[in-house]
Amino acid sequence: MAIEMTLSELMVKMIEYSRGNLHDIRHFMKVYAFAKTIAECEGVSPDQQKTIEAAAILHDIACPLCRKKYGNTNGKHQEMEGTGLTEDFLKDSGLPKEMIRRIVWLVGHHHTIDPVEGIDHQILLEADYLVNAEESGYTEENIRKTEEKLFQTRTGIVLLRSIYQGGQTETK
Repeated sequence: MAIEMTLSELMVKMIEYSRGNLHDIRHFMKVYAFAKTIAECEGVSPDQQKTIEAAAILHDIACPLCRKKYGNTNGKHQEMEGTGLTEDFLKDSGLPKEMIRRIVWLVGHHHTIDPVEGIDHQILLEADYLVNAEESGYTEENIRKTEEKLFQTRTGIVLLRSIYQGGQTETK
């Protein structure tokens, strides 16, 4: 039985995989930080916490391939290409097979908001949106509509409002 890879080792491996692409590295590091924070504050189980954090690290693993193959990082292309890349990336990780399956599924659905299938999926979607909103310069209207349509966790809502709406932290 292989020794289980730690999240820190996974992070280092993903940084190496990113080959100096600072945008990609900064992006997944920020998504990871938000996902970790939301999951801890929402009180998920230790296995869910690890799954969420690993998926956050790996969620955009397909971006380099998509840029080369399609000339863009369209979310559907990322989801389609990301599953095989994630399976390969984790094959020698020593992580439990069920956890790997779920991480692969999450990477393959991190732009799919309907339906949301599980707290781990919800948290990954919220964390990625928190980062994408800043990086892509989303409008206040987009942020407001996305809060109504997507955000469900108490922590995600507080973070979204605190970051993008001047600290209005009342929950729904």
